[in-house]
Amino acid sequence: MERLRLAALDHLPSRVARPRYAPAACGVGIIHLGLGAFHRAHQAVYTDDVLAADPRWGICGVSLKTPRAIDPIAAQDGLYTLLTRTTEGVDARVIGSVRETIFAGAARAALIARFADPRIAIVSSTVTEKGYCHDPATGALDFAHPDIAHDLTHPGAPVSAVGIVVAGLAARRAAGAGALTFICCDNLPHNGRMVEGLVQAYARRHDRALARWIGENVAFPSTMVDRIVPATTDADIAEAARELAVADAAPVTAEPFGQWVIEDRFLAARPAWERAGAQFVGDVAPFELMKLRLLNGSHSTLAYLGFLMGHDFVWQASSDPLLARFVQRQMHEEIVPTLERPAGTDLAAYCDELMTRFRNTALPHRTRQIAMDGSQKLPQRLLGAVRDRLAAKAPLVHLPLAVAGWIRYASGTDGRGERIEVQDPLAATFAAIVARAGNDPAAIAGGFLGLASVFGDLAGHAAFRAAVGRHVEHLFRDGVAATLAAHLAQE
Repeated sequence: MERLRLAALDHLPSRVARPRYAPAACGVGIIHLGLGAFHRAHQAVYTDDVLAADPRWGICGVSLKTPRAIDPIAAQDGLYTLLTRTTEGVDARVIGSVRETIFAGAARAALIARFADPRIAIVSSTVTEKGYCHDPATGALDFAHPDIAHDLTHPGAPVSAVGIVVAGLAARRAAGAGALTFICCDNLPHNGRMVEGLVQAYARRHDRALARWIGENVAFPSTMVDRIVPATTDADIAEAARELAVADAAPVTAEPFGQWVIEDRFLAARPAWERAGAQFVGDVAPFELMKLRLLNGSHSTLAYLGFLMGHDFVWQASSDPLLARFVQRQMHEEIVPTLERPAGTDLAAYCDELMTRFRNTALPHRTRQIAMDGSQKLPQRLLGAVRDRLAAKAPLVHLPLAVAGWIRYASGTDGRGERIEVQDPLAATFAAIVARAGNDPAAIAGGFLGLASVFGDLAGHAAFRAAVGRHVEHLFRDGVAATLAAHLAQE
């Protein structure tokens, strides 16, 4: 079968949407670090929507860790298919906004030089929470992280996202290429301010004059991004081929819903993303906290407890009566009261809409995928709400059980005693905790709760520790369904 390329665009079936501009004629104004599925189903689509009116904003997509993420796209002239799924069917659309690709491992010097191009006005990132080499509990740069230590010793050959950004900004300063804006699109609280702090901490250690230049010439607006994007499967690749009548090795799938809220703080030109539906606001914080705690926090709760109940997919977990009732009560009773209502948002309706989105059976979003890297995600998604409840001296009933679900999952076996392949930067630490604890659930809970990098000050909060520990013991002894039933019966 012919492969998706620029030459194939004119021959695609009429039902397939395609770029309303000439992709090959676009300039490149954006560098994006982390060219994964989420970026290609979210920010790249917003950019695709504005290129017909302003062709300056093509994307240079960067893979930091592996060429596998970009090789298929490079072979397809930067084109790929977005499959938007609902229970009624699928819509196919070819996206053309990715105009260049770079694998940092093979072309690091070229990537750093790309920052020095004055036509580049935006650098954005989706490198996941763990990609910033920071302490999730404090938000501070981890100078002991092997990648950061390497980069400070070899600043011209960086491997971390932070090291690459600082090296690129140094090249930009040397070239006199002017100001730019860095847009973090990962699920981190106050993500712009946090990344600015990481970049400045690294730059001050490396070159204080460069740190001052960054402070004067680089803006770091915060953002909130929202769209459910499952991992691409072989079935998705086959479906893209059926829809396009050409082969696409790199399609992405997504739900119809999408949201992008951006702090209106730029030092250089930017695309008119608002014409594609993005919201520019003075303060992103209420939006990002709403999404982190309600969507992402609920996603994590569904992932850990749902996986342990035998649910492979989010739609199954969110349709389980016991688990759905628990998640809904956690949202309405314990998370919503910690939030400031974003302008124009009905939080109760937002919670209901989330459950509808989670139950979209056309999206095979695996609980195992969401469960990855919990040590990096838990502080933002669940523990922030825990702290706020404790500070307000408010009841803390449901959230400790969600945290216990993570500990039970991260202990490495399910209810049938079968091994779970825990994917987390601290996986070896988890295994050591379990080995020391033997078969004692209380000791396992205590070991996990002692992880200062995850729990920070909560590690010393006796009431919180006791509540989580009780739930961990019940999950080991009774299983998830019985624990949830007993928990909900008491409330």
